[in-house]
Amino acid sequence: MERIIRQNEEMNDKAARVRMELYDWIQCVVFAIILGVLIFVFIGRTIGVDGRSMFQTLHHNDRVIISNLFYSPANGDIIVFQSPSDQFEFPLVKRVIAIENQEVYIDFDTGIVYVDNVAELNPPAVTTTPNDFTGPLTIPPGFVFVLGDNRNSSTDSRDNVVGLVDTRYILGKVLLVLIPGADDIGHRDWSRFGFVS
Repeated sequence: MERIIRQNEEMNDKAARVRMELYDWIQCVVFAIILGVLIFVFIGRTIGVDGRSMFQTLHHNDRVIISNLFYSPANGDIIVFQSPSDQFEFPLVKRVIAIENQEVYIDFDTGIVYVDNVAELNPPAVTTTPNDFTGPLTIPPGFVFVLGDNRNSSTDSRDNVVGLVDTRYILGKVLLVLIPGADDIGHRDWSRFGFVS
């Protein structure tokens, strides 16, 4: 009889431990979900890069994390914005070249971009395609001038379909590449994982 009582107690102890462990797991999962939601709502979210206008910095199908928490555009930032034009169903990713009250001039013969008469330092490419741009152009308050890093294969502020970007349409700044996009044969270059500049 005593043996049966001991077996029952052991079974009850095991059941209690299993319930406690299950409760701990459920608690961890719920906490992780809540934390994930809070991070993506208030700090950042992921978005996919569509196209090659930011090549070499960003590749087609890269998954990036963006954030707009306390964000104010600055020269050199890579931003994601919603174009007011009906031509683009998806957000665009470009680099901020000039912010409000700055003057942009592009010498298409040499490919050099000037901001406030200072040549762009370490440009990702030369800019030889004017598209619709005529300058110099002073950026009005509440707007930024953007270019793709793949300068001569990018629809950006040089084109009337994009034009100057209203800062109210900026979804956030690109912080890092979370998942590098696969190339034509399905390989991902994981060395590209990390912060972008």
